[in-house]
Amino acid sequence: MELKKDSLFSAPIERLGDWTFDEKVAEVFPDMIQRSVPGYSNIISMIGMLAKRFVTADSNIYDLGCSLGAATLSIRRNIAQTGCQIYSIDNSPAMVERCQKHINSYRANTPVEVICADINDITIQNASMVVLNFTLQFLTPENRQQILNKIYQALNSNGILVLSEKFNFTDTIINELLFDMHYDFKRANGYSELEISQKRSMLENVMIPDSIETHKQRLVQAGFEHINTWFQCFNFGSIIAIKHN
Repeated sequence: MELKKDSLFSAPIERLGDWTFDEKVAEVFPDMIQRSVPGYSNIISMIGMLAKRFVTADSNIYDLGCSLGAATLSIRRNIAQTGCQIYSIDNSPAMVERCQKHINSYRANTPVEVICADINDITIQNASMVVLNFTLQFLTPENRQQILNKIYQALNSNGILVLSEKFNFTDTIINELLFDMHYDFKRANGYSELEISQKRSMLENVMIPDSIETHKQRLVQAGFEHINTWFQCFNFGSIIAIKHN
């Protein structure tokens, strides 16, 4: 399937407003994410590898903020256990509609329920794996601890949380370098200065990144015993947190 090219911000937009995951974004999202998030395809592949290790029989898997279902499909391809159920949740109707079509395009034994809902409102239970793939950064900062607490309580023993995010860094020299390298990455993938600038302006009130230290502190507060960064490329990366009790 040929990706529809992301050219949403190639012409000047008079009133930018705040970022939303609407129909226009959903339509070009696969191209946008590959050209905007360094290491994204590696993270998706490795989420599947983690699913193979951590998903247990007769348990639930949650993809929170599933967008078009890339992580869901990677998980489902790698599940060898029986009696599992995947729940893929996103609050964007445009994303959910396309996600359902993607899920329906592939046959597999593990059922997937795609749900249009706010992840703060859903019940999580009997979970062996939970994925927050570039999702937490779009929640208001005061809600982030609450969702992590809920995930920890819902995970079974030896259950895993995969938390992928854009990071800030307390070292200002490193922070500036890695952010600049990310913009170089976008330029190398064909984005113009106008596109980079307009997208950044739309996201700055909606996507608020944290430092790796802040994420780890929250995860410890939630109750996780084993936490580490397992992937990083520039200012994007992924953390694993394992419940071991």
